[in-house]
Amino acid sequence: MELTVRKSDLLPELQLFQGIIERKNTIPILGNVLIETSGDGLVRLLATDLEVGLRSTCAASVVKGGSLTIPAKKLYEIVRALPETKIQIKEGTKGSVRVSADRFDSRMQTLPREDFPTLPEATDESSLVSLPRAGLREMVTKTQFAITGEDTRYFLNGALLVLQPGKMQLVATDGHRLALVATTREKVKSEEDEVQVILPKKTLWELARLLTDGDGDVQYLAGENHLFFNVDGRQLISRVIDAQFPAYERVVPKSNDKTIEFERDRLTSAIKRVALLSSERSKAVKLQIGKDHVDITSNSPEVGEATETLAIEYGGKDVEICFNAQYVLDFLSVADSSVVQLHLKDEMSQAVMTPVGSDGCDYTYVIMPMRV
Repeated sequence: MELTVRKSDLLPELQLFQGIIERKNTIPILGNVLIETSGDGLVRLLATDLEVGLRSTCAASVVKGGSLTIPAKKLYEIVRALPETKIQIKEGTKGSVRVSADRFDSRMQTLPREDFPTLPEATDESSLVSLPRAGLREMVTKTQFAITGEDTRYFLNGALLVLQPGKMQLVATDGHRLALVATTREKVKSEEDEVQVILPKKTLWELARLLTDGDGDVQYLAGENHLFFNVDGRQLISRVIDAQFPAYERVVPKSNDKTIEFERDRLTSAIKRVALLSSERSKAVKLQIGKDHVDITSNSPEVGEATETLAIEYGGKDVEICFNAQYVLDFLSVADSSVVQLHLKDEMSQAVMTPVGSDGCDYTYVIMPMRV
């Protein structure tokens, strides 16, 4: 194989692969990217960790077709360090490949193409669903932090995607909080009545990276054991988490009768400051809500204590409730409104946080109180 490619074409693709490649793995070939050419002016790239895979292409001048695998991290670092120029990739002898440009020349060892895993192809067009890009991007941003990565209940290691004609939902929970985002703003084009699939956490992270730029819709297809997302000529391939997601509708409380409005930035700053003297383990902050004010406090025997008072409009019964500060800050960081609401029942029941006046998706954030 021998080809020439511009740095500006190759570098963005290699950068996307860095999230796919596992730095530490017991299968050496998974640290490589597969490069294939067939003389049609394109170079095809593929990387996988066996849970998530990514296919992409870029323009190239192909002298000789073929395929080989190259260490993905080292190739990316070399291409990134080169000036804006044409880069030559040429297969050498004894399992090696030369990467050169201008006066730079390098040689790297490859691994056999035959060792690279074979990933499935999306062949069943009957499952094709067109997803609105802006809505999907917003939904991923507002839910991905609520997915646990360590729970032995592996169905919580992903987010539930629910697709219905004209509606799309994404739900994530780690057992302590739940993020639910729904959109009907942009139409979901689907022939099926309803689709429910659990997307692994890593799939959500990589999908978010692919959705950063561009404005075209996302094409979604489902295979027997894999899901496919086509974004701007790239294809993200994900294993399906074969499990039953919790009945999330039951978690959202319906009887929270106390509502407090906050300026989002003001609440964010206060919680950040007070949390500095919270317990390193629990990150607990207490909200003591009284008439027209709320005291946000933290107390740690090892560190000290802190209090900040915010003015609010509230005339109900006094109530105290304690939250993990980071859980609250996660919501506030993605709530795209200047005002947020906290809906409470009592200090023992789950609370709900929602943005007020948002032009985006419907966003419901359920958070369990702490007992300290």
